[in-house]
Amino acid sequence: MKKSSLLKNTSILMVATIVSRVIGLLYRSPLGAAIGTEGLGYYGTASNVYVILLLISSYSIPMAVSKIVSERLALKQYENAQRVFHGALIYAAIVGGLAALAAFFGGKYLLAYNQQNALPALQVLAPTIFLSAILGVLRGYFQAHNTMVPTSISQILEQIANAIVSIAAGYLLISTFATDSTSRAIYGSVGGTMGTGAGVLVGLLFMIFVYSVNRKGIHKKIRKDRYHAQESYSSILKTLFFMVTPVIFTTFIYNANAYVDNYIYSSLMGWHGVDSGVINEAYGEFSNYYVTLINVPLALASASASAMMPEVSGEFATGNYREANSRILKTIRLTMFVSIPAAVGLGVLSFPITGVLFPGSTELSAWLLLGGAGSVVFSALSTITNSALQSIGQQKIALRNAAISLALNVAVVSAILFVSEKPGIFAVLIANIAFSVSMCFLNNLSIRKYLRFRNEFRNTYLKPLAAAAGMGVVTWIIYYGLYLLTRKPVICLIVAIAVAVPLYLILYVMITHTSEEEMRRFPMGSKIVKVLKILRIY
Repeated sequence: MKKSSLLKNTSILMVATIVSRVIGLLYRSPLGAAIGTEGLGYYGTASNVYVILLLISSYSIPMAVSKIVSERLALKQYENAQRVFHGALIYAAIVGGLAALAAFFGGKYLLAYNQQNALPALQVLAPTIFLSAILGVLRGYFQAHNTMVPTSISQILEQIANAIVSIAAGYLLISTFATDSTSRAIYGSVGGTMGTGAGVLVGLLFMIFVYSVNRKGIHKKIRKDRYHAQESYSSILKTLFFMVTPVIFTTFIYNANAYVDNYIYSSLMGWHGVDSGVINEAYGEFSNYYVTLINVPLALASASASAMMPEVSGEFATGNYREANSRILKTIRLTMFVSIPAAVGLGVLSFPITGVLFPGSTELSAWLLLGGAGSVVFSALSTITNSALQSIGQQKIALRNAAISLALNVAVVSAILFVSEKPGIFAVLIANIAFSVSMCFLNNLSIRKYLRFRNEFRNTYLKPLAAAAGMGVVTWIIYYGLYLLTRKPVICLIVAIAVAVPLYLILYVMITHTSEEEMRRFPMGSKIVKVLKILRIY
């Protein structure tokens, strides 16, 4: 395995993630215009329940399949790796099918009493859960082979199909069936969820095509396999169950806070007598504007974790713990290199970013982004450390940490909203921050215990933070200085971002003394070096 493969795979996934997230950002504004803020609230509510069922059935399947298959590939057990793939497909079909049935027939019991208008959108999402489970197995299988290209392309295609169908279906359903504001919101949310299903279907068809193209090469390796201790499907399914189930529960708890927060927020705000339309509008801005923006840098952390897992699992399986630690630290540094300036930039430019990207949003979205931008760093780090624990077989520890953090999350949002309805959606924001900080702290303690991992704070966190802080000050001055002169937020934002990116790179190199060779190892490092040479930094 080449040492550069981790950086290469991380770079590929990061680029694909940036492209897909940019597409996701761009279509949110026309989607909001099409279905309205209340419609976005129903869409967000249905999506939260969908995500919970997806977490239980298939969300962590790519990571689990990647780990199990990569371990067998590292030991050159090609036939057993293929049998694991087939067993994973059976597992995914069963759990995905059950979760889809639960969404369609039991959705009303999963929604808060004052959120039943989101039920049609949830029922439309039911088949998507089954398709996502199968898609997850295929993505994890190719990630285990140290190729992130199929996953990356499928993510981009999925997001493109999602954007097109969401907006088109929303407009079409509203214009055809809507008779008042409530029905407009309901049919609009249904259109939005139809886009999610269309995106997953396109991604699945592409992955099936990729597998069919590579099928001959895969079977050629299997025929040359000299390891004859063939695993039975019963043992594979048992391994999958005991391996995947803790991962699923960990990922479920790790991501369940969105559903739990929405449920508690809607219920307690309704208990205080707040109108359901007001509740939905606030949650619509939180889930579709704030969360969408925050998830851009967090998606990059997820891409890093996905690229890291098969490599750390392979090193751990062969007893090379020192190299496993090295790859974890390398992944954390890459993630912080992106996450820290992203958090600073989102906070400094929160008002112009939300105003330009989401013209239909109110100042609420900007205040949420300003208050929650810092959580990007903690959430990104917890994502990497969570993946590291799963890579070394400590799923139960990751599960315990997630459960403790979720309990803290529930306690915070419940306590705030039980006392008063005035904090509103900001109670959810505060609970989210508490969750991410708790996960980050507990996971770091666990990795230190089981891998004797030592975090390197000065170069990994403090120096990038210093560079990002300098960038933030200059960016704020440039944007608001230009705005006073031109009153054109779009132009001012473009100029500010255009200055911020190279400025951060310059400050980063000057403060960390990163060499040209080291910078080339970063995602898109060769292009960054070219820019810095033009600027005479190298």
